[in-house]
Amino acid sequence: MKRTHIFAKPPCITSSAAVGGKMEADGPMGKYFDKINEDPYLSTDSFEKGESKLQKEAMLHMMDKAAISENDIDIVFGGDLLNQCAGTTYGIRELGIPFLGVYGACSTMAESLLLSAAFVQAGYAGKAAAVTSSHFCSAERQYRYPLNYGGQRPPTSQWTATASGALCVSAESKAPYVRGFTAGMIVDPGITDANNMGAAMAPAAWETIHCFLTDTAISPDAFDMILTGDLGKVGSRLLCELAERDGFDIRSVHRDCGTMLYDFDTQDVHAGGSGCGCSAGVLCGYIIPRIRSGEFKNILFAATGALMSPTTNQQGESIPSISHAVWLSHDLNIHPNI
Repeated sequence: MKRTHIFAKPPCITSSAAVGGKMEADGPMGKYFDKINEDPYLSTDSFEKGESKLQKEAMLHMMDKAAISENDIDIVFGGDLLNQCAGTTYGIRELGIPFLGVYGACSTMAESLLLSAAFVQAGYAGKAAAVTSSHFCSAERQYRYPLNYGGQRPPTSQWTATASGALCVSAESKAPYVRGFTAGMIVDPGITDANNMGAAMAPAAWETIHCFLTDTAISPDAFDMILTGDLGKVGSRLLCELAERDGFDIRSVHRDCGTMLYDFDTQDVHAGGSGCGCSAGVLCGYIIPRIRSGEFKNILFAATGALMSPTTNQQGESIPSISHAVWLSHDLNIHPNI
């Protein structure tokens, strides 16, 4: 079974944008967001409507930066954490772009990006967009407790980012290039604690990263970063231990969006950040511009997602997880092992 695909004619990311909230503005990545919303409602009357507005703002900023309109985009792939991907549905409904909704939990940006690239590379779209979001308040009351409950968060818990990221993939020839991808498999280590997402997702992250590295025979040190989505402190430690068990040392190149987004000394986020908007915000606001400039040459982006639902979690089910890896590059120098 072939899971890693390297594009013969790699498409490129022509534009990206990130929109965040107040917590994100106060963190190390704050200055890289295109827009910050201090109001968690985003001038709407609910957190869920505010999340939809996050996505619309990210899409509009992305299009403005590329000097394109809705009519120039052939299809958009997107999703979020809310039931039935409502955040995305209501966020882009007025844009009039053909839409394919996807759900990969917090891995949704990687999934949407690889699908966009595959559509463009196959000739099904000239321009394809990927968008996703999360919102601390909407996610907390769907997956855990009402905000006014005031329950204590255990040390392993993570802070769901209030953020959205959007990008556009096209057939143009310029950096950053989408070189290829590895589609993830569902991995279930048996974790049942919804406040320990890092432990639930780390095995899935390593399963996909390991598959990419072995399929391509590329060494981890060929990358500026092997960037996971939102494993946080707990999951990041576990990922490196799993890699070492299989004979790979990734500690020097591994970074995690969940540990990059917030300042652990000044922000009480416990084990780090999470949510679809965590990796989307870091990727679209910070990583992609630095690949374009040449500061980063090669990034393996492996967002991670816990595929649980409130219903199955309340029934005592374990938390299956998944990770999709996308190889992003500044140039088209083909690695000798490919």
